[in-house]
Amino acid sequence: MGNQYLLYFFVLFLLSEGLTKGVVGLACNWGLQSTHPLPPNIVVKLMKENGFDKVKLFEADPGALKALGKSGIQVMVGIPNDLLAPLASSVRAAEDWVQQNVSKFISLNGVNIRYVAVGNEPFLKTYKDMFLHTTFPALQNIQAAIIKAGLGRQVKVTIPLNADVYQSDSGVPSGGDFRPDIHDLMISIVKFLSDNGAPLTINIYPFLSLYADPNFPVDFAFFNGTAAPVVDGSISYTNVFEANFDTLISALEKNGFSSMPVIIGEVGWPTDGDPNANMEYARKFNQGLLDRISSGQGTPKRRTPPDVYIFSLIDEDKKSIQPGNFERHWGVFNYDGSIKYNLNLANGKGLVAAKGVKYLARQ
Repeated sequence: MGNQYLLYFFVLFLLSEGLTKGVVGLACNWGLQSTHPLPPNIVVKLMKENGFDKVKLFEADPGALKALGKSGIQVMVGIPNDLLAPLASSVRAAEDWVQQNVSKFISLNGVNIRYVAVGNEPFLKTYKDMFLHTTFPALQNIQAAIIKAGLGRQVKVTIPLNADVYQSDSGVPSGGDFRPDIHDLMISIVKFLSDNGAPLTINIYPFLSLYADPNFPVDFAFFNGTAAPVVDGSISYTNVFEANFDTLISALEKNGFSSMPVIIGEVGWPTDGDPNANMEYARKFNQGLLDRISSGQGTPKRRTPPDVYIFSLIDEDKKSIQPGNFERHWGVFNYDGSIKYNLNLANGKGLVAAKGVKYLARQ
C-alpha cells in the first residue's frame, strides 16, 4: 500500500512539474458564424496542434462542445445577448440553461467548462442601453444556477465587456475610471464577481483605435516600442494595449478592487475590409502579442500577465459587417483552416494548418 501511494505522488509530482515547466498555453475565440464551417473535431485538433489550451465560444453550440470533450482544452461558454432578458426574469430559466449547456456537457462529455460568459459586450454605446437592466440580473441568476448545480467551485461567471466601459478624463492610464453613465452598475457587477471569486473580462482592440481615428499614431497600435511614449508619472507607455489595460486597472484600484483578476476576452487584428486591415499589420500585431504571452510579460501596473484570448481562430463569413467590412476577416486561419500568414509560436514552432479537410470537386 505504501509503495502505491509513493508511486501515486511521484506521478502527481511529474504531472505538476510538466505543467509548470511546459510551454505557456494559448487561448483563442472560436466563432461559428460561417457558411462553410469546419467539422468541430478538425477545429479542436487544429487548436491542440497549435498549442491552444483555452477556448471561448460565443454560444453553447452542441457540436463544438461535444468535440471539446476530454480534449484537455478549458472552455468559456457564452450566452448571447438575446437570452439576457429571459434569464434575468426567471431563476428557473437560468437553471434550465445551466443544466442543458453546462452540467450536461461536463458530466456526459467530459467538457472542461471553466467559465460562463453572460452576454457579449452588452454595454456598448451602440446598443443604446438595450441590455442595461437585464445583464446584471442574468449574471446573478446564472451564478445561483451554477451553485445549485454543484459547480460553484469549478465554473465561474463573467461578462465580456468592451473597453468602452472605462475611460480616462486626464488622457493617461492613471486617470482611469468607469464610464459615468454606468459607473454604479459596473461597481455592483465587479463587487458581485469579486464576491464569487470570478474574473472581469475585457475586450481590447488596438485596430479599432486606428480605425476610428485617422490621426491615431500607427506605431502606438503595435508592440515594437518605436511609438512616441505616453508619459504617465514615472511610467512611459509605448503601445495602446498596455495603456488601455492599465486604464482599467486604475479604474479598479480607484474603486477598491486592486486585486480583481482580469481576463482579456478578445484581442487581435483583421486582414481585410479596411486599409489598415491587412496581412502585414495582422502578422506584426499578433506576433508581438504572442511574444508577450510566451515571455509572460504583464503591464506596468500588473506584472502578472492576464489570460489573453486571441480573436480569432478562423474567419467567419456570416458575421454582420455593420461595424465594418473587416468583421469577417479576424481569423489567424482562413475559413478552411489553412494558414493565412506565418506566426512563430513558443519554442520557435510555426503554425500548423488543419488536417483532414474535405473539399468539393472542382466543377
